[in-house]
Amino acid sequence: MEKFIFFLVLMAIPPTFKESQLSNVRVQHAYSEKERVVKTYFADINISYIGFKLFLRAFKKEKVVEVWISEEGKETFTLLQTYPFCTTSGTLGPKRKEGDLQIPEGVYTITNFNPQSKYHLSLALNYPNTSDKILGSKTKPGSNIYLHGDCVTIGCIPLTDEKIKELYILAVEARNNGQQNIPVHIFPARLSDSRLISLKKDLPSHSLFWNNLKQVYDDFEKTKSVKVIRVNQKGEYIF
Repeated sequence: MEKFIFFLVLMAIPPTFKESQLSNVRVQHAYSEKERVVKTYFADINISYIGFKLFLRAFKKEKVVEVWISEEGKETFTLLQTYPFCTTSGTLGPKRKEGDLQIPEGVYTITNFNPQSKYHLSLALNYPNTSDKILGSKTKPGSNIYLHGDCVTIGCIPLTDEKIKELYILAVEARNNGQQNIPVHIFPARLSDSRLISLKKDLPSHSLFWNNLKQVYDDFEKTKSVKVIRVNQKGEYIF
């Protein structure tokens, strides 16, 4: 009788997020092939693989995604790895309407994990966010923006299948650790003072927006922590 009751208790415990993800074959393969590699990245910088938080920064001109990690109990982040875009689309500047081929620029979070994506594995962003809805098309701002594999894009950020496996593992682990909001900041380029001047000279129509994004960029560069960022009625990011 006691064994039967114990069995019923086990049956009543819902699976963890990681367990649910591992019910998918592609995620199983990713862990089998890449988890040891990912753990090596942590060992190389003397950070525990257990309990970490995740933060991503993408730079369109440089065509890279930076992966930053915060140890359990700490607020500051350390650079773990940098992944190159596999390809790209559009030009520098924010995404403002459906079909413009632009990779968005702004402050986002990962909202969905797709282990059965057409693009191998994919992580959805909350585009259009509140700022995009204010500053972009009111009727067709576009949607379905992901970090994904398969090396194709019409506005997403694509990695190779090998690299998306690693990033997907990191995101699954962070979510399983309790991180419900994984931030993703996307910039036109690394916004040093000189680079911003150059960008605004070439594309002055984006000057006000990029001035605002630079505040987000500078704050992380200075503090290595990720602030809670809101959007005002003008569509500006504010701390």
